[in-house]
Amino acid sequence: MATRAEDLAARIKPLFEENFSRLGELGAAVSIWQRGEPLLELHGGFRDGQRETPWTEDTIVLFWSATKGLGSACLLHVLQERGIGLERRVAEFWPEFAQGGKGEITLAQLLSHQAGLAAFDESVEVVDYPSVVRALEKQKPLWPPGTAHGYHARTFGFLLDELVRRIDSRTIGVYWRKVFAEPLSLDIWIGLPAEENDRVATIYAARASAAAEPFYRALATPGTLQRKAFTSPRGLNVVSAMNTAENRARSFVSFGGIGSATSLAKFYAMLANGGELGGRRFFSRHTIAQMTTTLTAGIDRVFEIPTAFSAGFMKDPPAAGRHIFGPSPLAFGHPGAGGSHAFADPENNLGFAYVMNQMEQKPLPNEKSLRMVDALYR
Repeated sequence: MATRAEDLAARIKPLFEENFSRLGELGAAVSIWQRGEPLLELHGGFRDGQRETPWTEDTIVLFWSATKGLGSACLLHVLQERGIGLERRVAEFWPEFAQGGKGEITLAQLLSHQAGLAAFDESVEVVDYPSVVRALEKQKPLWPPGTAHGYHARTFGFLLDELVRRIDSRTIGVYWRKVFAEPLSLDIWIGLPAEENDRVATIYAARASAAAEPFYRALATPGTLQRKAFTSPRGLNVVSAMNTAENRARSFVSFGGIGSATSLAKFYAMLANGGELGGRRFFSRHTIAQMTTTLTAGIDRVFEIPTAFSAGFMKDPPAAGRHIFGPSPLAFGHPGAGGSHAFADPENNLGFAYVMNQMEQKPLPNEKSLRMVDALYR
Protein backbone atom coordinates (compact mmCIF):
# COMPACT_ATOMS: atom_id res chain seq x y z
CA MET A 1 0.00 0.00 0.00
CA ALA A 2 1.32 3.43 -0.95
CA THR A 3 2.20 5.78 1.88
CA ARG A 4 0.77 9.28 2.15
CA ALA A 5 4.12 10.66 0.92
CA GLU A 6 4.25 8.28 -2.06
CA ASP A 7 0.68 9.09 -3.01
CA LEU A 8 1.37 12.83 -2.80
CA ALA A 9 4.55 12.50 -4.87
CA ALA A 10 2.63 10.62 -7.55
CA ARG A 11 0.23 13.56 -7.86
CA ILE A 12 2.62 16.50 -7.40
CA LYS A 13 5.81 15.42 -9.18
CA PRO A 14 4.30 15.27 -12.70
CA LEU A 15 2.87 18.77 -12.23
CA PHE A 16 6.20 20.08 -10.95
CA GLU A 17 8.02 18.59 -13.93
CA GLU A 18 5.41 20.02 -16.29
CA ASN A 19 6.16 23.48 -14.93
CA PHE A 20 9.52 23.18 -16.70
CA SER A 21 8.47 21.29 -19.83
CA ARG A 22 5.29 23.26 -20.59
CA LEU A 23 4.97 26.38 -18.42
CA GLY A 24 8.37 27.98 -18.88
CA GLU A 25 9.84 27.52 -15.42
CA LEU A 26 13.60 28.05 -15.10
CA GLY A 27 14.44 26.89 -11.58
CA ALA A 28 12.13 26.06 -8.69
CA ALA A 29 11.48 24.07 -5.54
CA VAL A 30 8.37 22.94 -3.69
CA SER A 31 8.11 21.73 -0.11
CA ILE A 32 5.10 20.27 1.71
CA TRP A 33 5.01 19.47 5.43
CA GLN A 34 2.33 17.84 7.55
CA ARG A 35 2.13 17.43 11.33
CA GLY A 36 5.52 19.08 11.66
CA GLU A 37 7.31 16.65 9.34
CA PRO A 38 8.44 16.98 5.69
CA LEU A 39 6.09 15.13 3.35
CA LEU A 40 7.51 16.08 -0.06
CA GLU A 41 10.62 17.92 -1.29
CA LEU A 42 11.23 18.61 -4.99
CA HIS A 43 13.67 20.89 -6.79
CA GLY A 44 14.73 21.24 -10.40
CA GLY A 45 15.90 23.44 -13.23
CA PHE A 46 18.64 26.04 -13.09
CA ARG A 47 19.78 28.96 -10.96
CA ASP A 48 20.79 31.00 -14.01
CA GLY A 49 19.33 31.98 -17.38
CA GLN A 50 22.27 30.41 -19.20
CA ARG A 51 21.20 27.06 -17.69
CA GLU A 52 24.72 26.32 -16.53
CA THR A 53 24.20 26.03 -12.75
CA PRO A 54 21.66 23.43 -11.61
CA TRP A 55 19.18 24.26 -8.84
CA THR A 56 20.14 21.99 -5.94
CA GLU A 57 18.70 21.32 -2.48
CA ASP A 58 21.17 23.96 -1.19
CA THR A 59 19.83 26.72 -3.48
CA ILE A 60 18.15 29.76 -1.95
CA VAL A 61 16.23 32.48 -3.79
CA LEU A 62 14.51 35.83 -3.32
CA PHE A 63 10.79 35.31 -2.65
CA TRP A 64 9.64 38.92 -2.69
CA SER A 65 6.42 39.66 -0.73
CA ALA A 66 6.29 36.23 0.88
CA THR A 67 8.65 38.06 3.26
CA LYS A 68 5.67 40.04 4.59
CA GLY A 69 4.31 36.94 6.32
CA LEU A 70 7.62 36.45 8.16
CA GLY A 71 7.75 40.12 9.17
CA SER A 72 4.16 39.97 10.40
CA ALA A 73 4.98 36.89 12.47
CA CYS A 74 7.87 38.79 14.08
CA LEU A 75 5.65 41.71 15.07
CA LEU A 76 2.91 39.40 16.36
CA HIS A 77 5.51 37.57 18.45
CA VAL A 78 6.76 40.86 19.91
CA LEU A 79 3.17 41.79 20.82
CA GLN A 80 2.50 38.34 22.26
CA GLU A 81 5.58 38.43 24.50
CA ARG A 82 4.49 41.78 25.94
CA GLY A 83 0.77 41.11 26.19
CA ILE A 84 -0.12 43.87 23.71
CA GLY A 85 -3.53 43.52 22.03
CA LEU A 86 -4.29 44.39 18.42
CA GLU A 87 -6.88 46.95 19.53
CA ARG A 88 -4.07 49.20 20.83
CA ARG A 89 -3.16 52.31 18.85
CA VAL A 90 0.06 52.38 16.82
CA ALA A 91 0.89 55.84 18.20
CA GLU A 92 1.11 54.44 21.74
CA PHE A 93 4.38 52.78 20.73
CA TRP A 94 5.42 55.17 17.94
CA PRO A 95 4.27 58.68 19.01
CA GLU A 96 5.41 60.47 15.83
CA PHE A 97 3.08 58.22 13.83
CA ALA A 98 0.08 60.23 15.11
CA GLN A 99 0.82 63.08 12.68
CA GLY A 100 -1.48 63.57 9.70
CA GLY A 101 -4.60 62.35 11.45
CA LYS A 102 -3.24 58.85 12.21
CA GLY A 103 -3.55 58.93 16.00
CA GLU A 104 -6.42 56.45 16.16
CA ILE A 105 -5.05 53.81 13.76
CA THR A 106 -4.89 50.45 15.56
CA LEU A 107 -2.37 47.67 15.25
CA ALA A 108 -5.12 45.52 13.73
CA GLN A 109 -5.83 48.11 11.02
CA LEU A 110 -2.15 48.50 10.22
CA LEU A 111 -1.55 44.74 10.01
CA SER A 112 -4.56 44.21 7.72
CA HIS A 113 -3.71 46.91 5.16
CA GLN A 114 -6.54 49.18 6.36
CA ALA A 115 -4.37 52.13 7.48
CA GLY A 116 -4.51 53.94 4.11
CA LEU A 117 -0.72 54.28 3.90
CA ALA A 118 -0.12 52.34 0.70
CA ALA A 119 1.61 55.29 -1.04
CA PHE A 120 3.46 58.52 -0.25
CA ASP A 121 2.75 62.07 -1.29
CA GLU A 122 6.49 62.83 -1.14
CA SER A 123 9.34 61.07 -2.88
CA VAL A 124 11.81 59.15 -0.71
CA GLU A 125 14.33 56.44 -1.50
CA VAL A 126 13.65 52.85 -0.46
CA VAL A 127 17.26 52.44 0.71
CA ASP A 128 16.99 55.45 3.07
CA TYR A 129 15.25 53.92 6.10
CA PRO A 130 15.15 57.08 8.29
CA SER A 131 13.61 59.13 5.46
CA VAL A 132 10.99 56.45 4.77
CA VAL A 133 10.01 56.39 8.46
CA ARG A 134 9.72 60.21 8.55
CA ALA A 135 7.56 60.10 5.41
CA LEU A 136 5.28 57.50 7.04
CA GLU A 137 4.98 59.73 10.11
CA LYS A 138 3.92 62.76 8.04
CA GLN A 139 1.72 60.95 5.51
CA LYS A 140 -2.04 61.45 5.69
CA PRO A 141 -4.12 58.30 5.10
CA LEU A 142 -5.32 57.86 1.52
CA TRP A 143 -8.72 56.76 2.87
CA PRO A 144 -10.31 56.86 6.33
CA PRO A 145 -8.52 54.07 8.26
CA GLY A 146 -10.72 51.07 8.88
CA THR A 147 -13.20 51.88 6.10
CA ALA A 148 -11.38 50.03 3.31
CA HIS A 149 -8.23 48.06 2.62
CA GLY A 150 -5.58 48.25 -0.07
CA TYR A 151 -2.35 46.31 -0.41
CA HIS A 152 0.59 48.22 1.09
CA ALA A 153 3.10 46.77 -1.37
CA ARG A 154 6.24 48.53 -0.12
CA THR A 155 5.32 50.60 2.92
CA PHE A 156 4.05 47.56 4.87
CA GLY A 157 7.50 46.25 5.71
CA PHE A 158 8.69 49.61 7.01
CA LEU A 159 5.60 49.91 9.22
CA LEU A 160 6.26 46.47 10.71
CA ASP A 161 9.99 47.05 11.11
CA GLU A 162 9.63 50.40 12.86
CA LEU A 163 7.09 49.00 15.31
CA VAL A 164 9.39 46.10 16.20
CA ARG A 165 12.27 48.53 16.64
CA ARG A 166 10.16 50.79 18.88
CA ILE A 167 8.88 47.96 21.09
CA ASP A 168 11.80 45.52 21.07
CA SER A 169 14.81 47.65 19.98
CA ARG A 170 15.82 45.10 17.34
CA THR A 171 15.28 45.17 13.58
CA ILE A 172 13.03 42.53 12.08
CA GLY A 173 16.02 41.10 10.19
CA VAL A 174 17.78 40.44 13.51
CA TYR A 175 14.60 39.39 15.34
CA TRP A 176 13.78 36.87 12.60
CA ARG A 177 17.17 35.16 12.86
CA LYS A 178 17.34 35.07 16.67
CA VAL A 179 13.75 34.11 17.49
CA PHE A 180 12.78 31.87 14.57
CA ALA A 181 15.49 31.08 12.00
CA GLU A 182 18.24 29.93 14.33
CA PRO A 183 16.06 27.90 16.77
CA LEU A 184 14.24 26.22 13.87
CA SER A 185 17.36 25.91 11.64
CA LEU A 186 15.66 27.88 8.87
CA ASP A 187 17.70 28.71 5.77
CA ILE A 188 16.05 32.15 5.39
CA TRP A 189 17.38 35.69 5.81
CA ILE A 190 15.85 39.16 5.69
CA GLY A 191 19.17 40.80 4.90
CA LEU A 192 21.51 38.19 3.41
CA PRO A 193 25.07 37.76 4.77
CA ALA A 194 27.77 38.12 2.10
CA GLU A 195 29.00 34.55 2.58
CA GLU A 196 25.62 33.14 1.47
CA ASN A 197 25.61 34.80 -1.97
CA ASP A 198 27.29 31.97 -3.83
CA ARG A 199 24.20 29.76 -3.61
CA VAL A 200 21.48 32.32 -4.45
CA ALA A 201 19.55 31.78 -7.69
CA THR A 202 19.40 34.76 -10.03
CA ILE A 203 15.91 36.25 -10.22
CA TYR A 204 14.48 37.14 -13.65
CA ALA A 205 11.73 39.62 -14.50
CA ALA A 206 8.48 38.45 -16.06
CA ARG A 207 8.38 38.40 -19.83
CA ALA A 208 6.14 41.11 -21.26
CA SER A 209 2.69 39.86 -22.23
CA ALA A 210 0.23 41.43 -24.64
CA ALA A 211 -2.53 39.89 -22.52
CA ALA A 212 -1.37 41.50 -19.27
CA GLU A 213 -3.97 41.72 -16.53
CA PRO A 214 -5.63 45.11 -15.84
CA PHE A 215 -3.51 45.40 -12.69
CA TYR A 216 -0.30 45.44 -14.75
CA ARG A 217 -1.70 48.01 -17.15
CA ALA A 218 -2.56 50.22 -14.17
CA LEU A 219 0.89 49.56 -12.71
CA ALA A 220 2.48 50.93 -15.89
CA THR A 221 0.32 54.07 -15.92
CA PRO A 222 1.74 57.15 -14.14
CA GLY A 223 -0.50 58.61 -11.45
CA THR A 224 -2.50 55.49 -10.64
CA LEU A 225 -2.69 54.21 -7.07
CA GLN A 226 -1.14 50.96 -8.28
CA ARG A 227 1.89 52.79 -9.68
CA LYS A 228 2.22 54.91 -6.53
CA ALA A 229 1.89 51.93 -4.19
CA PHE A 230 4.61 49.95 -5.96
CA THR A 231 6.98 52.93 -6.16
CA SER A 232 6.49 54.26 -2.62
CA PRO A 233 9.23 54.45 -1.50
CA ARG A 234 10.98 54.71 -4.85
CA GLY A 235 13.99 52.83 -6.19
CA LEU A 236 14.95 49.22 -6.95
CA ASN A 237 12.03 48.99 -9.38
CA VAL A 238 14.12 46.92 -11.82
CA VAL A 239 14.05 43.25 -10.83
CA SER A 240 17.73 42.73 -11.66
CA ALA A 241 18.68 45.27 -8.98
CA MET A 242 17.90 42.61 -6.37
CA ASN A 243 20.59 40.33 -7.82
CA THR A 244 23.40 42.42 -6.33
CA ALA A 245 25.04 41.41 -3.05
CA GLU A 246 24.57 44.97 -1.78
CA ASN A 247 20.79 44.93 -2.15
CA ARG A 248 20.40 41.31 -1.02
CA ALA A 249 22.10 42.39 2.23
CA ARG A 250 19.50 45.10 2.91
CA SER A 251 16.72 44.20 5.34
CA PHE A 252 13.67 44.89 3.16
CA VAL A 253 10.77 43.39 5.14
CA SER A 254 8.27 43.97 2.31
CA PHE A 255 10.19 42.15 -0.40
CA GLY A 256 13.73 41.13 0.55
CA GLY A 257 13.44 37.64 2.08
CA ILE A 258 15.85 35.06 0.63
CA GLY A 259 15.71 31.38 1.47
CA SER A 260 14.68 27.87 0.54
CA ALA A 261 11.26 26.34 -0.07
CA THR A 262 12.01 23.75 2.61
CA SER A 263 12.59 26.36 5.29
CA LEU A 264 9.65 28.49 4.22
CA ALA A 265 7.34 25.47 4.36
CA LYS A 266 8.85 24.39 7.70
CA PHE A 267 8.05 27.80 9.22
CA TYR A 268 4.45 27.60 8.01
CA ALA A 269 4.31 23.99 9.25
CA MET A 270 5.10 25.34 12.71
CA LEU A 271 2.22 27.84 12.38
CA ALA A 272 -0.07 25.06 11.11
CA ASN A 273 0.94 22.94 14.09
CA GLY A 274 -0.52 25.35 16.64
CA GLY A 275 2.64 27.45 16.82
CA GLU A 276 4.80 24.55 18.00
CA LEU A 277 7.55 22.48 16.39
CA GLY A 278 10.20 20.15 17.70
CA GLY A 279 8.90 20.33 21.24
CA ARG A 280 9.21 24.11 21.36
CA ARG A 281 6.28 26.53 21.41
CA PHE A 282 6.68 29.82 19.54
CA PHE A 283 3.10 31.10 19.42
CA SER A 284 0.10 30.88 21.72
CA ARG A 285 -3.27 29.69 20.48
CA HIS A 286 -4.46 33.28 20.78
CA THR A 287 -1.76 34.55 18.41
CA ILE A 288 -2.42 31.75 15.91
CA ALA A 289 -6.10 32.77 16.01
CA GLN A 290 -5.02 36.31 15.06
CA MET A 291 -3.38 34.83 11.96
CA THR A 292 -6.39 32.73 10.98
CA THR A 293 -9.13 35.32 11.66
CA THR A 294 -10.10 37.58 8.76
CA LEU A 295 -10.04 41.26 9.73
CA THR A 296 -11.03 42.74 6.38
CA ALA A 297 -12.35 41.43 3.06
CA GLY A 298 -13.67 42.94 -0.14
CA ILE A 299 -12.40 44.85 -3.16
CA ASP A 300 -8.77 45.76 -2.62
CA ARG A 301 -8.09 49.41 -3.51
CA VAL A 302 -4.69 48.56 -4.99
CA PHE A 303 -5.27 45.16 -6.62
CA GLU A 304 -8.89 46.08 -7.57
CA ILE A 305 -9.98 42.49 -7.00
CA PRO A 306 -11.40 40.83 -3.86
CA THR A 307 -8.73 40.15 -1.23
CA ALA A 308 -8.82 39.43 2.50
CA PHE A 309 -6.35 39.87 5.34
CA SER A 310 -5.93 38.65 8.88
CA ALA A 311 -3.28 40.18 11.17
CA GLY A 312 -0.45 40.42 8.66
CA PHE A 313 -1.39 37.48 6.46
CA MET A 314 -3.46 37.08 3.33
CA LYS A 315 -6.61 34.96 3.37
CA ASP A 316 -8.94 33.72 0.67
CA PRO A 317 -11.84 36.19 0.46
CA PRO A 318 -15.38 34.88 1.00
CA ALA A 319 -16.85 33.19 -2.08
CA ALA A 320 -13.44 33.13 -3.75
CA GLY A 321 -13.60 31.64 -7.23
CA ARG A 322 -10.45 29.70 -6.48
CA HIS A 323 -8.78 29.05 -3.15
CA ILE A 324 -5.11 29.99 -3.34
CA PHE A 325 -4.61 28.71 0.23
CA GLY A 326 -6.60 25.51 -0.10
CA PRO A 327 -10.18 24.80 0.95
CA SER A 328 -9.88 25.38 4.70
CA PRO A 329 -11.30 28.69 5.99
CA LEU A 330 -8.52 28.68 8.60
CA ALA A 331 -5.69 28.70 6.03
CA PHE A 332 -3.50 31.79 5.70
CA GLY A 333 -0.20 32.74 4.10
CA HIS A 334 1.49 35.19 1.79
CA PRO A 335 2.46 34.97 -1.88
CA GLY A 336 5.31 36.83 -3.53
CA ALA A 337 5.49 38.68 -6.84
CA GLY A 338 5.94 36.54 -9.90
CA GLY A 339 4.97 33.16 -8.46
CA SER A 340 6.39 32.37 -5.03
CA HIS A 341 3.76 31.11 -2.61
CA ALA A 342 3.56 29.92 1.00
CA PHE A 343 0.80 29.14 3.47
CA ALA A 344 -0.31 27.30 6.59
CA ASP A 345 -3.43 25.18 6.92
CA PRO A 346 -4.01 24.56 10.66
CA GLU A 347 -7.11 22.47 10.01
CA ASN A 348 -5.10 19.88 8.06
CA ASN A 349 -1.76 20.60 9.75
CA LEU A 350 -0.13 21.49 6.41
CA GLY A 351 2.70 23.84 5.50
CA PHE A 352 3.32 24.60 1.81
CA ALA A 353 5.94 26.62 -0.08
CA TYR A 354 6.88 27.10 -3.72
CA VAL A 355 9.78 29.30 -4.84
CA MET A 356 11.20 30.01 -8.27
CA ASN A 357 13.45 32.42 -10.17
CA GLN A 358 11.55 33.13 -13.42
CA MET A 359 8.79 35.57 -12.56
CA GLU A 360 5.40 35.68 -14.30
CA GLN A 361 3.07 38.66 -14.87
CA LYS A 362 0.66 37.72 -12.12
CA PRO A 363 0.17 39.68 -8.89
CA LEU A 364 -1.03 36.61 -6.99
CA PRO A 365 0.04 32.93 -7.29
CA ASN A 366 -0.14 31.46 -10.78
CA GLU A 367 -0.83 28.01 -12.21
CA LYS A 368 2.66 26.72 -11.47
CA SER A 369 1.94 26.58 -7.74
CA LEU A 370 -1.86 26.56 -7.71
CA ARG A 371 -2.12 23.30 -9.67
CA MET A 372 -0.03 21.69 -6.95
CA VAL A 373 -2.18 23.21 -4.22
CA ASP A 374 -5.26 21.75 -5.94
CA ALA A 375 -3.58 18.34 -6.23
CA LEU A 376 -2.53 18.46 -2.58
CA TYR A 377 -6.17 18.44 -1.52
CA ARG A 378 -7.52 15.98 -4.07
